[in-house]
Formats: sequence, C-alpha cells, structure tokens
Amino acid sequence: MAEISTLSSIAHLIQLSVAPVFLLTGVGSILSVLAGRVGRIVDRARKLEADLLRVPQNEHADIHLELHRLSGRARLMYWSISLCTICALLVCTMIALLFIGDFVPVNMSSVVALLFVAAMLSLIFGLLCFLREVYLAIRNLRIELR
Repeated sequence: MAEISTLSSIAHLIQLSVAPVFLLTGVGSILSVLAGRVGRIVDRARKLEADLLRVPQNEHADIHLELHRLSGRARLMYWSISLCTICALLVCTMIALLFIGDFVPVNMSSVVALLFVAAMLSLIFGLLCFLREVYLAIRNLRIELR
C-alpha cells in the first residue's frame, strides 16, 4: 500500500511540474527568436565591415555609425538572451527542488516561490531588453522611396 501512495505522490509531483515545463517551452521558443535576431545583426555587421573595403572614404562615417548602432543592438540581445537563459535555469532548478522536496523532509516552499519570482523577473527584464532592441531596429530603419 505504501508503494501506491509513493506512486500517487510522484504522479502528483509530475502534475505540479507540468506548468513550469510549459514555461520552459515558451522560454525556449523566445530564445530561438532571439538567437535568430542575433544572427541577423551579425550578418549585417559582417556585410558592412566588408563594405568598408569597397566604398569611397566619404561613406565610411555612415557605415561606422550603423556598425555602432548594430553593436548596441547586439549588446541588448546579449542581455535578453542571458536573462531568458537565467529564467530557464531557475525554472529547471525549481522543478528539481519540487522533486527533491518530496523525498527530503525539508520545507522548500519558500525557496521554490523565490525561484519562481526570480525566474519571472528575469523573463520580464529579458523581454524588456528585446523590446528595446526592436525599438532601436525600427527607429534606425531607413526606407528609401523611389
């Protein structure tokens, strides 16, 4: 009978872990988008650096300005990716503690709650960095009408 109780306890723990796992899936999707944006920024910067060798000297200032802007955007993406990754690590730790807490006679509810709040704050700040990067990308967008 104790085995059935333990099995039902583990099943309940798995049910509790489903919501954080969905959160991990969402954060993973966000990280994929962020990595794609970093790739685009790096590709654009490499193209501009190659252009420096081909364009006349009087156009170098414009290219250097755009490279400076891309550098700022890349820095924001670094922070965004770092914060979202920290969020995912905190959620993984929280899930592990949920399982450990069921087998160790220590009350970990406060630690789990703090980890969840820290994960949410990390995600919020990561998304704010992403929002700022998107704003800078759009603000610096130049569309030439012909």
